[in-house]
Amino acid sequence: MILDMITLVPKSIGSITIPVLIEEAHQDELQITEHPVEKGAEINDHAFKRQPEVVLKCGWSNSDLAALAGLAQSIFSGGGLPSADYISTVYSQLLALQELREPFDVVTSLRMYDSMLFKGLAVLKDQKTGAALSVTATLKQLRIVETQVTTLPPRENQADPAATAETQNTGVKAATPATPAPGGSVPPTSM
Repeated sequence: MILDMITLVPKSIGSITIPVLIEEAHQDELQITEHPVEKGAEINDHAFKRQPEVVLKCGWSNSDLAALAGLAQSIFSGGGLPSADYISTVYSQLLALQELREPFDVVTSLRMYDSMLFKGLAVLKDQKTGAALSVTATLKQLRIVETQVTTLPPRENQADPAATAETQNTGVKAATPATPAPGGSVPPTSM
């Protein structure tokens, strides 16, 4: 498990690689009706799947291989020491990705999610995490749909146009008083 948190499965939030994934919590929820369901009815008509959520506790460090490679490249290219440290850059990238509000992919050790957005981004910074960035990212999947326009066949080509045709304007309808059944509250002679 420790080795998987660090190296085996390449994990990422968008294009940002996660070097250490401490914990991941996946949530798939079904929204079920509170209303009574008639016996024999299709149950799947009364429940729908909500968008999945995942909470990732992950970390980056200034001593990470990517940070050291960036430092070496900066030194050897004549740029000297970089002005910003690696974890500040990663944190800025995470904030920018959240601010962008564009869907992105998330890869964890269990599964890959597409069309995700940050629901929350929490950072823990204390005396123990001075050269590290400890992030709790709460991500939720967007439900993206495509709509299409279609036309119905002409009314005369339909077998039962009253049941299958487009709606027609049939004018204004007026309500007429109904006579209740015998024994009802309004006597039939009062009309």
